[in-house]
Amino acid sequence: MLRQLAELPDVFVHYHAQNMGKGAAVRTAIEQATGDIMLVQDADLEYDPRDYPTLLQPIIEGRSQVVYGSRFLGGPRKAMFFTHMVGNKLLTLFTNILFDTILSDMETCYKVFTRPVAEQLRLKSHGWGFDPEITAKILKRGYRIYEVPISYAGREYNEGKKISWRDGLTVMWTLLKYRLVE
Repeated sequence: MLRQLAELPDVFVHYHAQNMGKGAAVRTAIEQATGDIMLVQDADLEYDPRDYPTLLQPIIEGRSQVVYGSRFLGGPRKAMFFTHMVGNKLLTLFTNILFDTILSDMETCYKVFTRPVAEQLRLKSHGWGFDPEITAKILKRGYRIYEVPISYAGREYNEGKKISWRDGLTVMWTLLKYRLVE
């Protein structure tokens, strides 16, 4: 798929010699990007790129500099595991308490932001710490996140899903760490 995209005009694909995690991929993308708006898309195919116009609209209209796609605002979705939904809600609640906000889906793949926001973040995380780090840094810098409904087709464990309760501990630690520093 990326090889096909790389053949399009004005599309550049950058690879790491070895997989270094989502955080490293996003850092490289921010360094290499030339556009004014940046959209994070996970590679696991659980999210539908047809949602891009909905995600971009609040930024294009000047309503926000940061937009998150939420799996819990009424978009079409494949039912997820109950335990995953509860875990997500608890992590999102923890985020809301720490940063005085009312997000519905902090762990979403879809995070969209303007170049000025991206240039302030100085991201460091590689793996599961990426999503809470970027959210913490965005909120700590005073940006309010605009959420829009997105579609979601979560994978099953036999399709490669790898999340466990231990990942939730990493997320909580990362949120707390970036609430107290930077």
